[in-house]
Amino acid sequence: MGKNKGVIGELWFFLKERKAWWLVPIIVLLVIVGLLIVFGQSSSISPFIYALF
Repeated sequence: MGKNKGVIGELWFFLKERKAWWLVPIIVLLVIVGLLIVFGQSSSISPFIYALF
């Protein structure tokens, strides 16, 4: 692993090496919730996002 990888590369290597594929849905869900929070605070689609919760 001599190359300098980013966070996503390191995460992919960890999941592949440890065979921790059960973490993928959790990570995807956290990313989606994070994006909803970011877009919900400063965009024109925020009323639609607030309706989901």
